[in-house]
Amino acid sequence: MGQVYEKLMRCYEDVRKRTAFVPKVAVVLGSGLGDYAEDIRVEYELPYSEIEGFPVSTVPGHAGKFIFGYIDQVPVACMKGRVHYYEGYPVSDVVLPVRLLKLMGAEILFLTNAAGGVNTSFHAGDLMLIRDHISAFAPNPLIGPNIDELGPRFPDMSKVYDRELQKLIVGRAKENHIYLQEGVYAQMTGPSYESPAEIRMLRMLGCDAVGMSTVVEAIAANHTGMKICGVSCISNLAAGMSEHPLSHREVQEAADMAAPAFKRLVTEAVKGMAAFLTA
Repeated sequence: MGQVYEKLMRCYEDVRKRTAFVPKVAVVLGSGLGDYAEDIRVEYELPYSEIEGFPVSTVPGHAGKFIFGYIDQVPVACMKGRVHYYEGYPVSDVVLPVRLLKLMGAEILFLTNAAGGVNTSFHAGDLMLIRDHISAFAPNPLIGPNIDELGPRFPDMSKVYDRELQKLIVGRAKENHIYLQEGVYAQMTGPSYESPAEIRMLRMLGCDAVGMSTVVEAIAANHTGMKICGVSCISNLAAGMSEHPLSHREVQEAADMAAPAFKRLVTEAVKGMAAFLTA
């Protein structure tokens, strides 16, 4: 076994010493969803800092713990806070939590984030279904020796975001009168925000939103065979699209304003995912 897989298995064994809970849906809670766990019937909480070798988030607003429980009748694991590449972790650590959730039994990965709007028709507070992504600007988490125990050397990427899950999310948004944009998400490394010229480049490439997470997690999850879906909260217009400089405070405030609709959409979508799970 390589070092990356050995570390993953140590984390798995450490978690299994604490809980036998088997999640079927894993939800990564981005900015604005930090208190989402209040809506979960909680069975067990596990701070990242208590797991041997597990990467711990250093970003304000990211609490840093797993919450295991139920949304309706669906067993879920929620990541309350994620780690980012810009925090100085190797990309293998950034995707370790997703791989760990797969080992624990998760079949579906629901990714959420706060993102900058690149599409000129977007507004702060919009929610965007991720239809596809561009990963050219972040390191690929599959570089290095392939972990055959997780997936193939050259995984197909033509349908990373599951079409049926997308239909489910769109349908639940309509049922709950939640306005939902759709588009392509690009991950940049951060931590600096993009320049106006970089935003123009991303728009030319067909991007609708940009952020500093999510894509590497989707690649790693796709490698393991998980079904994936994602929703971004457009927390601000990207550089060069407004007169105001960008700030983390602005991102957090906009995400908090959109949180009620975002929470409702996540809850209703997860309830519907019961139909996609194995018995």
